[in-house]
Amino acid sequence: MTTVTIHLPDQQAEALQAKATAEGLTLEHWFQKIAEREAPIAPGERARAAAARIREIQQRTKPDPEGWTIRYYIDYGRR
Repeated sequence: MTTVTIHLPDQQAEALQAKATAEGLTLEHWFQKIAEREAPIAPGERARAAAARIREIQQRTKPDPEGWTIRYYIDYGRR
């Protein structure tokens, strides 16, 4: 994901913040909503982005000390 910095006059920033708040969103989520509407992501790109996020999470996750897999935990929770 790319981070972009936008410099706006205080009055414009406050007006945009008010619009986001009126919709019950944070300013960041409000901009994401607009971006999705104006420049939608292609389905294949969305899948690639999801796979990249999953790989990133897997790299940060430490192996289970008992050697259990997720499947073992799911089956154990069903008992």
